[in-house]
Amino acid sequence: MSAPGAMLSRPPTPAGNPPGTVPQIVLAVVCGGYAVGAAFGWGSSEVAAFMGDFGLSFAAFLAAFSCGLYARKRRSRFRPAWMLFAASSGMAGLGNGVWGWYEVIQGTTVPSPCLADFCFLLFAPPAIVGLLVLAKRPVTRAGWVCLGLDSWLIAGSLVTLSWSLALAHTAHFQGRSVAQSALSLAYPLLDIVLVSMVLALHFRRSSVHRSAINTAVAALALTVLCDALFSSPLLREHYRSGQILDAGWFAGSMLLAYAPWVARRAGEVCPEEEVKPAARRDQPHGSRPIAGSLAALTPYLAAAVCTLGILTNVLDGRRIDRVVLFTGCTVVLALVVRQGIMLLDNITLTQELAQKENHFRSLVQGSSDVIMIAAPTGVLRYVSPAAAGVYGRDAEELVGSELASLIHPEDLGRVVHEVRRFLAAAPEDEPTTRIECRFRAGEQRSGGDGWLNVESTVNRHHGGLIFNSRDVTERVRLQAQLQHNASHDALTDLPNRALFTERVTQAVTGRRASDHDTAVLYIDLDGFKQVNDTIGHQAGDELLVQAARRLGESVRSGDIAARLGGDEFAALITGDGTRDRAAREFRIHEIADRLRIKLSEPYRIDGRDVRVAASIGVAFADPGVSPAGLLRNADLAMYRAKQAGKGRVELYAPQMQSEVAHRADLATKLRTALHEGAFALLHQPVVELAGGRVTAVAAHARWRSAQGILFTPAEFLRVGDRGRFTDDGDRAAELERWQLGEAVEQAAARHRAGYTVPVAVRLSARRLLDHALSPKGVESLLTRHGLPSSALVLELSESDARIPLDDLERRLVALRRLGVRIALDGFGSGYAAISALRRLPVDVLRLDRGLVDGVVESARLHKITAGLLRIAGDLGMQCVADGVDLPEQVLALRSMGCTHGMGMAFSGPLDEHRLRRSLTHAHYPVPDLPGQSRSVVLSGSGLPVRHGGPAGPDSLVHPPLRSNSETSVPPT
Repeated sequence: MSAPGAMLSRPPTPAGNPPGTVPQIVLAVVCGGYAVGAAFGWGSSEVAAFMGDFGLSFAAFLAAFSCGLYARKRRSRFRPAWMLFAASSGMAGLGNGVWGWYEVIQGTTVPSPCLADFCFLLFAPPAIVGLLVLAKRPVTRAGWVCLGLDSWLIAGSLVTLSWSLALAHTAHFQGRSVAQSALSLAYPLLDIVLVSMVLALHFRRSSVHRSAINTAVAALALTVLCDALFSSPLLREHYRSGQILDAGWFAGSMLLAYAPWVARRAGEVCPEEEVKPAARRDQPHGSRPIAGSLAALTPYLAAAVCTLGILTNVLDGRRIDRVVLFTGCTVVLALVVRQGIMLLDNITLTQELAQKENHFRSLVQGSSDVIMIAAPTGVLRYVSPAAAGVYGRDAEELVGSELASLIHPEDLGRVVHEVRRFLAAAPEDEPTTRIECRFRAGEQRSGGDGWLNVESTVNRHHGGLIFNSRDVTERVRLQAQLQHNASHDALTDLPNRALFTERVTQAVTGRRASDHDTAVLYIDLDGFKQVNDTIGHQAGDELLVQAARRLGESVRSGDIAARLGGDEFAALITGDGTRDRAAREFRIHEIADRLRIKLSEPYRIDGRDVRVAASIGVAFADPGVSPAGLLRNADLAMYRAKQAGKGRVELYAPQMQSEVAHRADLATKLRTALHEGAFALLHQPVVELAGGRVTAVAAHARWRSAQGILFTPAEFLRVGDRGRFTDDGDRAAELERWQLGEAVEQAAARHRAGYTVPVAVRLSARRLLDHALSPKGVESLLTRHGLPSSALVLELSESDARIPLDDLERRLVALRRLGVRIALDGFGSGYAAISALRRLPVDVLRLDRGLVDGVVESARLHKITAGLLRIAGDLGMQCVADGVDLPEQVLALRSMGCTHGMGMAFSGPLDEHRLRRSLTHAHYPVPDLPGQSRSVVLSGSGLPVRHGGPAGPDSLVHPPLRSNSETSVPPT
């Protein structure tokens, strides 16, 4: 791969906003005005003396106030430095004030020495210590020693040079007292120390608050320069207050007053924030900071200055002064000691560097990832030894080759685009990137096609790139397998519902949308539930696998077969452009009938022939039909095929949709009936299987239509589901509240009449958490009607995964404290019921109807039911079997330990009159012998019920015992 030949340069990002120009302009104007006034003598000697003394005093006190205020408001590790600068400026201001007292107020000559001299002398020590605080602190003892030696090298060199030029004459000046001579030497010596600290700080200053430190150093340097000029005998003899020299002192004080606030104006790190070392800016490869070079040359420059001082004495023909000789020797000695320390430090650093280099070399060579360094041209400069194990190629073989020749041609363009985008981005915004591509492998790692899937983390490296690569071939294969599993059925490996829906959408809305003879076949296996119940689920799975294989082999190569779930399959038959409606229907009907015949042939499972039929619904992709509508139409046609006798092929017709509209209209009428009070409450006895005694009654809601027909529960619930009635939370809540209130009211009336059997009311888990069904609400309801709490059983009819079991558990515990018993409906129907049994406080378990239906015929189901009953018995819970319709089921359940049951073997749901008559007898006949015939009287079905079709005399029949082993047929 040929990477871009040149890195895209990017201007460095500033650390903050530029300093405000207004304060700088004001500072320049003030200092410039003072300098102009001093240059022209201020107009008179009196004004000049006043400005030269009290003007300097004001500037120094201003600097002291500014530094002190900043140190008080901003807390950082540099706070002591600003406090020291404030003290130093305060001494300068006091000294200038005393000087002005003598010159301006008293009009006399300033005595020497006086208080002003001592104040001026006290200016330097706090400033020197403050500069030490601002300096970057060494981290080792050798660093501290080198800092002291550097300071002495600078100071000693300046002392040597100054002594040779002027200080020697000052020290031997005749006619002065000892104090005057000491003061004459103290000023330059302190200035020399201050200059030394300024120079040392310049190379060792902290990177934090750089602008403020630079301004403070400049202010002190300007002050020291003016002090040096003032110490010169030539200038001092002719010095008068208010002259141009005072402008330098004034500017130094104003700069020091401005210095602490530069950081805030420049947008640098605030003192109150966490102080962290500033990140070094990226520098071009091979460059070296100028400041670092000057710092390294500082000792040699100091020695050169010292030598210059000695040469000055020699060239003047004077005898070398002992002070110069002593100072020069100490400077040379300090230089030797410093060089020795630096030599030892360099040796230590070299050893540490070698150790780190060995350490990192071991890490790189021992890493399981391949590390490659590529030049900007794409040529590999370095490849780690791990390439032999990952790529199957030696590292030496790869070094010098172009990366483009190793990447798969189909991935090369994408990789080049990503590399260019990465190089164009800012390093701070995107330090790394990831690239995944196919990489040419060696023979031992070819894997059949010669390519490996490689994922690389890319970093910048001196104009090139570092690739940290790893083999992800297995992960890519696993991802492909997972993607396949997500879109295919795990059992049959056919496309699942999601993929099939996607393909139908492409066929309906894609480029072949005009092929209206494209059709969807919805296939359901009739009698599949009996296969599961008779020979087991494993056999049922094998039947589904064989059916899927037949379906896949029967469709054309361009068509798609899919498993939608359970025993439902589908096929997408693409059109051939036929416009004739009769021709397309004949063609699709022929294909569907061929599939029906193929799927209805016997299946050989476990050495036996198993037969199932296939009901197929066909829908065409007519204009204006959406993908969802096409699938819905095929589904409706399949249900019509099942209604018409199963094992058939039905084409979708528009009247099928009208039947759906009829069911929707029925659901609307159902919602209207809720408001008009057209519901009735029936009760079904719960019978003790051992003696036939009625121990409780279960409340069931019925809808009384305009014709006076009471819809059965199956019809009522199916109409609700198809009409989305159960999804209407307000309607469902209102119905369940009515059912609970009506059941409690009727149970209370029966209690007053002497029928003290408890009543069970079925409620959803979501409704049990409603505020209206709080423990206080239930207690108020029971109190209002006078029903004992022990006479009420609340049945949990469903377990919604979205309902928090913790909240439901707390609500049920509170209801049990009232005396209300809790029942769990549908026990054994799934994981949710087992989970609820594990967490919730339950007194009664209602065995699911699906377990009771085949408990006599299926030995497997018999064992499952017996096991569940043992669980209930071990937990001390009462168990009620739902859907006990046959005497054989009574005997089987009783032999397994089930104590109670309800169903058509005893009685159906009864109205209040028949219920009281049944409770008066209080017993139902139960079979005693296994061979007892089925001539048991099914009592209690005195009310007419409707099972589909229009109302009429022939439709008033008892509820049939329908098998639940097939796909349900919706009511018409």
